[in-house]
Amino acid sequence: MLEAAAASSPRAAAAAVSAGAAIAAASAAVSSPRRGGGSGAAHHHRRWAPAPYRACLVALWLVGFALVFLWQSTSVGRVRLYTRPPMPKRAPASAAASMGQWVASPPVYDLREFGAVGDGRTVNTAAFEAAVAAIAERGGGRLNVPVGRWLTAPFNLTSRMTLFLAAGAEILGIQDERYWPLMSPLPSYGYGREHKGPRYGSLIHGQDLKDVTITGYNGTINGQGQSWWVKFRRKQLNHTRGPLVQLMRSSNIIISNITLRDSPFWTLHTFDCKNVTISETTILAPIAGAPNTDGIDPDSCENVVIKNCYISVGDDGIAIKSGWDQYGIAYGRPSANIIIQNVVIRSMVSAGVSIGSEMSGGVSNVLVENVHIWDSRRGVRIKTAPGRGAYVSNIAYRNISLEHVRVGIVIKTDYNEHPDEGFDPKAVPIIENISYTSIHGQGVRVPVRIQGSAEIPVKNVTFHDMSVGIVDRKHHVFQCSFVQGQVIGYVFPVPCKNLDMYNERRELVKQSTFQNISDIDYSF
Repeated sequence: MLEAAAASSPRAAAAAVSAGAAIAAASAAVSSPRRGGGSGAAHHHRRWAPAPYRACLVALWLVGFALVFLWQSTSVGRVRLYTRPPMPKRAPASAAASMGQWVASPPVYDLREFGAVGDGRTVNTAAFEAAVAAIAERGGGRLNVPVGRWLTAPFNLTSRMTLFLAAGAEILGIQDERYWPLMSPLPSYGYGREHKGPRYGSLIHGQDLKDVTITGYNGTINGQGQSWWVKFRRKQLNHTRGPLVQLMRSSNIIISNITLRDSPFWTLHTFDCKNVTISETTILAPIAGAPNTDGIDPDSCENVVIKNCYISVGDDGIAIKSGWDQYGIAYGRPSANIIIQNVVIRSMVSAGVSIGSEMSGGVSNVLVENVHIWDSRRGVRIKTAPGRGAYVSNIAYRNISLEHVRVGIVIKTDYNEHPDEGFDPKAVPIIENISYTSIHGQGVRVPVRIQGSAEIPVKNVTFHDMSVGIVDRKHHVFQCSFVQGQVIGYVFPVPCKNLDMYNERRELVKQSTFQNISDIDYSF
């Protein structure tokens, strides 16, 4: 303590040293025995000083403690003054980061600050672009879209941005295609998809971004796709239609608590993205007359979660893709590690959940569980063809319910749609390790149709715990061709003869010798 005092103040140190010396002297006087003074003094040591000395000792103790207390008070105040400076209320993000100080929260902007008018007629493209530019300049931020109908042409997002739609907010896509910019074809597709050459961009677009969030209080992004659908059917478009929302080569994406509706083409397309979460999202398009309005298309994406969504559209509810024929093979980006949970889907034209047909980069490690598919043409489907190459493997369907579905489970290996004549017909895909567990439903015409072929056999398919009520018993309702796999326990209706039979203890009951027989009927 005395050394600390000396370091902080010479005057305090001197006082403390004097006090310490006095205390030490007094202590020595008290503890040392008195010598001499007769024989009694030799045998009786005094334990306490006489009264005059006692008063002096108390006074010295009090002075010493006062000086030490004074030194401690001044030194503590000095520490507080120099080691804990007051924290600034705001600091520029770059300066704060370089100094290791507290960083201010990202700025929040209101779309109206940039001159936007939410009357459904005023074109607000410049306001959206200015708001995004302001966020980019600040290194991130949030754009609030308030109640209103905000008409706009396509615009781009930026990194570390949140697009937040209030309850009652609606972003409207302008219907005149002249306002939609043209983009290069996707490298894994070879050309636009519907036409060779460029393609229209998406209404809300982003590429090479990080940390992007689109959310809100169930506000709506409306593509107003009706005019696009009519022009497509009349063949009045010279380029492939654009998606409603498209994010490319980006990571850490969150899309939640919004409604997406009436897209010109695919609704939500993530291309070559990582770490994507889509939740609590409603996706709508007419169930007829809205061509190719897929709900969610993870395309060459990794680490994707789709959960707690409602989808009713004019094509596949969810379609996992990874490129088309030789272009997808060359691009070589798989879709992998995808979880689809707690989703309700209706697709009168196509399937609830599809893999393919564009899967030439490969698809693996997919879990589809707790999904209800109703009033749909097909339930869950894998579709591919010679020329696709790559693989579909390690796919698990669990707890799937089917209600009024024409064909419940589909694997199709001759989906012969190709970008051009340059595909290699010898590039055949591998389809293996597909499991269906706890599949239930009612009002299904064909529960299972698995169509392998001699060049593309379907390997290691498993059915366990399946009971589907059918509406037409006159036809073969469990159809198989070039399929190898097993049935575990009770499955209804009666499975095809291509599969091995096991009991619930997974003991072999009957081994199939008919794996290559074909029993496919497309008449219904």
